[in-house]
Amino acid sequence: MFYRETSETKLNVNGVMLNAYPDSVGTRLIDIIELLKRPEFKDVFSLFYILPTFFNSDLDRGFSIIDYDLNKSLVSTSDLEDLKELGIKLKFDIVLNHLSVASPQFQDLLVHGNDSKYKDFFINWNSFWEGNGKVNDNGIIIPDKVHLDKLFMRKSGLPILNVPFPDGTLQPYWNTFYQKINYNLIDIQDLKRITSLTQEEKSNICDAVNDNIIKGKNPYEANFNCTEVVATEVKCVIANKANILGQMDVNAQSELVWEFYEDTLSKLKNYGCSIVRLDAFAYLHKAVGKANFFNTPGTWEYLKRIKSIAKKNNLTLLPEIHAEHGLGLHKEVSNEGYHIYDFFLPGLIIHTLEEQSCNVLLRWIDEILLNKYKTINMLGCHDGIPVLDLKGKETNGIYHDGLLEDDDIESIMNIILERGGRVKNIYDSEGNKISYYQINATYFSALGENEQKLLLARAIQLFMPGIPQIWYLDLFAGTNDYDAVEKAGQGGHKEINRTTLSVEDVNDRLKTEVVSCQLKMIRFRNTFIAFNGNLEVIKKNDKHFSLKWVNKNHWAELKVGLDTLQFSIAYSDGDNDKTLQF
Repeated sequence: MFYRETSETKLNVNGVMLNAYPDSVGTRLIDIIELLKRPEFKDVFSLFYILPTFFNSDLDRGFSIIDYDLNKSLVSTSDLEDLKELGIKLKFDIVLNHLSVASPQFQDLLVHGNDSKYKDFFINWNSFWEGNGKVNDNGIIIPDKVHLDKLFMRKSGLPILNVPFPDGTLQPYWNTFYQKINYNLIDIQDLKRITSLTQEEKSNICDAVNDNIIKGKNPYEANFNCTEVVATEVKCVIANKANILGQMDVNAQSELVWEFYEDTLSKLKNYGCSIVRLDAFAYLHKAVGKANFFNTPGTWEYLKRIKSIAKKNNLTLLPEIHAEHGLGLHKEVSNEGYHIYDFFLPGLIIHTLEEQSCNVLLRWIDEILLNKYKTINMLGCHDGIPVLDLKGKETNGIYHDGLLEDDDIESIMNIILERGGRVKNIYDSEGNKISYYQINATYFSALGENEQKLLLARAIQLFMPGIPQIWYLDLFAGTNDYDAVEKAGQGGHKEINRTTLSVEDVNDRLKTEVVSCQLKMIRFRNTFIAFNGNLEVIKKNDKHFSLKWVNKNHWAELKVGLDTLQFSIAYSDGDNDKTLQF
């Protein structure tokens, strides 16, 4: 099987992409830039995916955007000038599905309520489901079962966050992803506007609420021993005193949302952006009677519209989507002309190395070549190692195979868990786990902290078709950070793979063979002209295969022996055959 790289399939000729937060090394983006200026990093990277703490944000390590202005505590305009001087193209996120509670738009809604300019910018859960469900004791509409069963949940329970309105009511707003509420104790003075209560009744309510808060229970479920109207007023007091963070789903039927997208993409272009990752785009389109994940044709219509905005700004779009391989969404997105993430590769390489068999990996490469997918691949990233993506899927009564059988996926999960990983799951509307989603671990720890396995995994990644994206912590052979997980508390599983490295850490690790060998391979991939040519896949047997790139009289070949974990990289510059020395 052959594959030819063309200008249409490449975002950047030979480009290898670094991936990090602005403060992943040192304390500010300038520390990474100084690293990229060092001789060890000369010609190593052509692109840099900077994660969204680059902007002003407050939750989910950057993915709860307040606004798309520069986060001046981490980034400066001179940083952007330095990156331009280095010739490094930039990739940023636009988080299409949601904005922070602290965003100017949502704050305006909290202040002005139904009189806010942004009343329809976000999705009032009860307004959305009106006429299609029943109101429960808490005033929340529970959608009819026929609708509820179609909802795809990223956390347990309904995807809502109750927020206080100026009229004294609590309003449920759609909140697919993260929320964090820190309740503060209340006192009698906080209840002074509730004139129907006696001082003793106010004191009893404060005691009941505060007792729940101290015990870590839901303060809204305290026994207020009052009328329903008064109870609602008390709940608003609780909400107003709480510190509320949340990623609030936007309503893409509002033209104000599309004006916001227009302004944001223009702003990203002015920062020097070339590639825009569409975070959580598959959740954006919502309609009664449809799933809240990649429902059609609405999702395609939104993608087409955002693509037209990107085209005006000369931006390449990269839709981010996690779904079972058997569902075929990766192929659909690719067929529409978009680049896709190769979320399958991380798990497939672990399977390949642990089972000492290249069969499934080569089958996936064949699929990429046959369908001419334009991919960005990776080993580790700021999220976990995807496992849901490897599964098969039944649609319309027909089962479509995944890349791996469920037993093989379970085996990968068990191996990573035994090596200290954490699991992220997805849920139904009642809070029951319905599937696993991803495993959180550094890729090095997922490989048993075996340096030879990491080097072989990196070599395979670099010889795959598409653009290799390199997570900074993998480059420096980072291990699972359990202290960070514990410090982050509930929902802090992702911090296992987000260790901030000091400049001293980097200096020490640059002296290690596992880092220097990776840098040598990445530089080779980033600069050698053969990777602009054709890819040939050569299978000798289950344990031995080669990936060979040929461009006229230049070629580069990776030979792999899975039984010994040994590999070699040979190449020709047109005059002499050589071997890449480590």
